[in-house]
Amino acid sequence: MKTATPSTYPHLVTVSPRHLVILLVSTLFLLSCQLFTGALTPAETSPSEDTIYLMGHQPRTMDPAQTLGGPDSPLGHIFSGLTAIDSDMQVQPELAAGWEVSDDGRIYTFYLRKNALFHDGRPVTAADVIYSWERAADPATGSDTVLTYLGDVGGVTERNSGQADHISGLRALDDYTLEVTLREPVVYFLQKLAYPVAYVVDKNNVADPDWEHNPNGTGPFRLAVWQDDEQIILERNEAYYLEPAKVGFVSYDLGPGLALSLYEQGKIDLVGVGGANLERMQDPNNPLHEQLHTTVSFCTSTIGLNNRLAPLDDVRVRQAFNYALDKERLINTFSGGDALPATGALPPGMPGYTNNPNRGYPYNPEKARQLLAEAGYADMSQFPVLTYTTGGYGSVSDYVTAVITMWQENLGVTIRPEVIDPYQYYDELYAGNVGHFFGSGWCADYPDPQNFLDILYHSGSTQNIGGYSNPEVDAMLEAARVERDTDKRMALYAEIEARIVADAPVVFVSHGLTAVLVSPDLQGYVLTPFGVRQWHQVGVNRK
Repeated sequence: MKTATPSTYPHLVTVSPRHLVILLVSTLFLLSCQLFTGALTPAETSPSEDTIYLMGHQPRTMDPAQTLGGPDSPLGHIFSGLTAIDSDMQVQPELAAGWEVSDDGRIYTFYLRKNALFHDGRPVTAADVIYSWERAADPATGSDTVLTYLGDVGGVTERNSGQADHISGLRALDDYTLEVTLREPVVYFLQKLAYPVAYVVDKNNVADPDWEHNPNGTGPFRLAVWQDDEQIILERNEAYYLEPAKVGFVSYDLGPGLALSLYEQGKIDLVGVGGANLERMQDPNNPLHEQLHTTVSFCTSTIGLNNRLAPLDDVRVRQAFNYALDKERLINTFSGGDALPATGALPPGMPGYTNNPNRGYPYNPEKARQLLAEAGYADMSQFPVLTYTTGGYGSVSDYVTAVITMWQENLGVTIRPEVIDPYQYYDELYAGNVGHFFGSGWCADYPDPQNFLDILYHSGSTQNIGGYSNPEVDAMLEAARVERDTDKRMALYAEIEARIVADAPVVFVSHGLTAVLVSPDLQGYVLTPFGVRQWHQVGVNRK
């Protein structure tokens, strides 16, 4: 979004909101071991007592303003912001020791910790926060997430559009006091500040060539080693302003690896499981059964629809493609049944979630064909050829092939896949090069329905990739932003979601079950519905 939560569909890839998080298998959970000595060099020994071993992919970037990943990533442990969300999904002070909010909810006064330092020892000041946010909002930076997470601050939109040189809503009252004025009061503002685009960077550091390989952050770990496509090693920041990390190092193997096999050999600390492997681990007689942790993730897997492009600009056609997809068959085939069919945007457990099995689009090919006929396509020979954009390395995944085949057989349409290199996929999406269909989805960055409904379906949102637009929904979303009565706000979001579902801006597919095996050597790890930064709070006791 985000995020870093394992998807039930291993071919899908997320970026986080956290950020358009396009549902993926989170490589953060596909763990593997690169074994290191204290000198941070490979060693064929047993795992270190002072290191957590993980496996991931080559980062898209290490720039907080440009990342589409969440705070559970390596980047999220190197940098920090004014707030953080903990493993109980509660907002906690981070660089800010505390804050005050004006009676009208528009002015936040943050009091920075006077012992907060950059990794090079320089104190963090209010001016550093202002610089970081103004840099993120600078159109030259090219941030895809700044309006989503900082757009409530007065002047951010003007800065991002090039109409202003500074953010008018920011003012340093002194070195350690920052005043932030919002355009309008939003009750989830503090939660948004936990997303990486709001993190603090060092002005001098980001001016250096190749600074991303040598970042001067403020988080609980320093970047010790980054060898592209090979490994990342984080080293404990002894001067961290909160409690220092319980381990000295976190090691990520960026290469290919058979993670589950390594885990079963005792050479891995944590790994995501699904399908047949999950069924095997759920057997109480399996020796790894006690190491299995599961939760319903705050993720919704969808198939994006380009609402701007005919024939998908007709709601009846979008509804038809929803009815023509057998979600339960896809779930049983590609996730071993370890997911729930989605009837709307919000996942179970998210505030505002409505458990209404009669809502949405049950599998009904006959109804789908009827809708196409009503839209003027009784003769499907007149229906245009459609395109399905997906990320990959030349070949189309089995999942996308199954979706296309299902639609072609049920509706008599022709769909041609277009495969884009994964490293270019998200750039193409944000540039609008999405064809008719595209692989999509979202993982929450904070537990509020706004994080799904407003970010994905307001016509002015950057993450509204498919171009869905309903002026009535926009007005309701804007009203929900400033509604301070919780019951009224949740009721409003329930009505908003119902209208969005009726408009079928995407194909709602599933809500995933996150399942991981956690080594008994790890102490304090918490499996959460969405990714949070926590490796600094996890200890190791290798027996």
